[in-house]
This record gives sequence, C-alpha cells and structure tokens, in this order.
Amino acid sequence: MIRWWISALQLTELFVSSIVHLLYGFYIFSSAVAGDLSQVLNEYFFKPNVNVIEVKQEPPYVPTAKHTIDANTLPPIVLVHGIFGFGKGKLGGLSYFAGAEKKDERVLVPDLGSLTSIYDRARELFYYLKGGKVDYGEEHSKACGHSQFGRVYEQGHYPEWDEDHPIHFVGHSAGAQVVRVLQQMLADKAFKGYENTSENWVLSITSLSGAFNGTTRTYLDGMQPEDGRTMKPICLLQLCRIGVIIYDWLDIVWLKDYYNFGFDHFNMSWKKMGIRGLLDCLMGNTGPFASGDWILPDLTIQGSLQLNCHLQTFPNTYYFSYATKRTRKIMGITVPSSIFGIHPLLFIRVLQMTQWRQPPDVPPPYKGYRDKDWWDNDGALNTISMTHPRLPIEHPSCYVVNDSDCQPLQPGIWLVIFLKSLSGYCSHQQIMLRIVSIDFG
Repeated sequence: MIRWWISALQLTELFVSSIVHLLYGFYIFSSAVAGDLSQVLNEYFFKPNVNVIEVKQEPPYVPTAKHTIDANTLPPIVLVHGIFGFGKGKLGGLSYFAGAEKKDERVLVPDLGSLTSIYDRARELFYYLKGGKVDYGEEHSKACGHSQFGRVYEQGHYPEWDEDHPIHFVGHSAGAQVVRVLQQMLADKAFKGYENTSENWVLSITSLSGAFNGTTRTYLDGMQPEDGRTMKPICLLQLCRIGVIIYDWLDIVWLKDYYNFGFDHFNMSWKKMGIRGLLDCLMGNTGPFASGDWILPDLTIQGSLQLNCHLQTFPNTYYFSYATKRTRKIMGITVPSSIFGIHPLLFIRVLQMTQWRQPPDVPPPYKGYRDKDWWDNDGALNTISMTHPRLPIEHPSCYVVNDSDCQPLQPGIWLVIFLKSLSGYCSHQQIMLRIVSIDFG
C-alpha cells in the first residue's frame, strides 16, 4: 500500500512539474510573438511624420585624450547561453541576456543549440566567429549518428580572431563549459584547416553560475544516477524528449525561426526520415537521445567528470567565476534561504535539491563524494559545481571577498566571487549586464 502511495505522489509531482514547465514555455513564446506583433502594428499605424519634426542640431563632439580609443581595437565580448537558451535574433525581441547585446556593438550573442551537447556547441561557436560550414568532425559524427557538417556562416562574426585578436567569453550555466571545451579544442588544434589555433585565442573566461562539475538537478529530472547517461522510463526528461522529437520532425519553418533546439544535423525532419524514422526516434533507437549526444548527459556529475578529464586551466588566460545559492543552514540543516525571495517554481527546485541523496545501492560518482556537499544550490545548479573546476582534479582558485583580494589580476587561476543575494535566470541576466560593462581593455 505504501508503494502505491509513493508512486501516486511521484506521478502527481511529474504531472504538476510538466504543466508548470509547459505553461512557462508557452508564456515565454507567446510573449515573444506578442512583442513582435505589437512592434509591427506600432510601426504601421504610428509612422513618425518626419516633415513636422524639427531636429535640433547638436554641436559636433570633440573627443578628449582619454576618449580617443578606437572601439574596433578592443576585444569583443561573446556571451554564451546555457540550456534552453537562445541567441540574438531568436524569440523575436526577447533577449536571453537582458539586452546586453544592445549595450555595445562589441558584444556578440551566438545562437547555439539549446539542447545539443557541449561538444557540438563548442564546434558551432568556433564557426560562428570565424565563418564557414560547421564541421562536427568525422569521427564524432559517425559515432553519434548525425551529419558531419551543419550550418553555414557565410561571414564570421569575428573572422580576424586569432592570437593577436583574442576574445573575452562570458558563459552562463552550461555555456561556461562550452567555452572551456572550445579553448581546449583551440589548444589541441582540433579544427581542420586551422593549424595555427592556440589557447591564447581566449583572453578571459567569465562564468556565471557555470556548470563545471555537474548538477544533481539532472537526476531529479530523470537521468539515471547509475550511469549519468540513460533516462528513467517515466520522468520529466522523457516528456521533454518526446516533445523535442515531434517539434523537430514537424519542421515548421516559422516556429524554428523563433526557436530551435539545435538538432538539425540529426536530420529529424519528416522530409528526411518519414513516419518510420519518427517511430524509431520515439522508441529510442536513433537520434540524439539514443546516442547520448545532447546536453543532459554532459550535465550529470559523471558526464562532467569525463569532460573535465581533458580540460585545462591555461596560464595566460584570465578566469572569473560568479557563484550563487539560495540556501542557508538552520541548526545544521540546509533549507531554502527564503520563501518570498525566491520565485515559486525555483523554490520547489531549491527544496528538492537540498533533499538529494545518492541512492544507497548506487556507487558514488567519485571518491570522497558526500551528499551534503551538494545541498547548497540555486534551484538549477549546485553551488559546489559553480565555483571552479574541481572534479576529478582541483584547478587553482582564489575566493574573492573584496576587489583588492585579486589585485593585480593573475591569469591561470579561477577568481571566485559569491553572490549570495542573487539567483535565478533573471538575476543572472543582471550579472551579465554588470560583466559586459567592465572595461577589460
């Protein structure tokens, strides 16, 4: 009888969570459409009458000595979104980074796959900047069952990118790992036709709640803690998988112009795979979810361990990490830090993550693992994961309380700043605005 009650509670939780996420997604999408329609109607019905407006001529601006720096000589800042994120030009007038790309023409916001793997995103990011046809690599493409080549960038957004023209990268959540993988690829000269790449193409990496060491959220949403790659038969991620497959199979052009999960190189359109191919994907025989070439396996603790085994912290690059949490300890028990200070959806997620326990019959993901180390979180990521890469090898780091603690700036070390009063995607976006306002030059 108890087992029936537990199953009923689990199904109820799944139903409520699915409805909340579906409504939230619909809210975001409809807001984008409504914003675009409003703008079109405004332009149509309220065209400015330029003949009756008197424009006052301002005196010409004469720059002083300290304002004579040419903006074109300053390194661009590339903002890399996280899971379910989007770049400039998607979702109409909405901005993942709260309009940071409008702050300065040097700020670039690529639209990478929102659910594609860390590896695939890193490849896409390189060609977004340099230009050309995205090459995922022959070996990787065969192993994962997708096309070797993807989107074509006729003109790169920063084609002069090299060691003499390095870039500042800002990565949110999974975007921080994307940038680290890209830098390692540059060091390994992993791009065919570009034998002169090096880790010094990256001037700095700033992480905003970066997913360096994985998150227990993945297990709560449905990833199996036994291997970190497969999904539970009934879970939120299974519903997400079905929805994504059908979305890509329908291949409705105007919908994909608004939002794209990034799986075009898997050729899941009805034009290419037909009904039989759709059934194969839904049954889990083909596609990204069958091969594991998607984002969630990379965000498990096991997946992050595999990634981190090959990633370095380089001596000439500046590293900054902003970590957040929405928990506190009361009599030794970790609980959400506030009832009214956290969005209701995030409050539930924060509470769930403070209750996480590794199943007793499952081996721990690494030697020395303790549940309590993973209880502090912000509803999406565990705080232990955000500070700096620490698994399986601890990378050099320094916790910063005052700005003077990190002066002068030192490369090759992760400077960690805690933002205890901020969490959630909206707050992360505010932090991004703060980051891009810093004069790195």
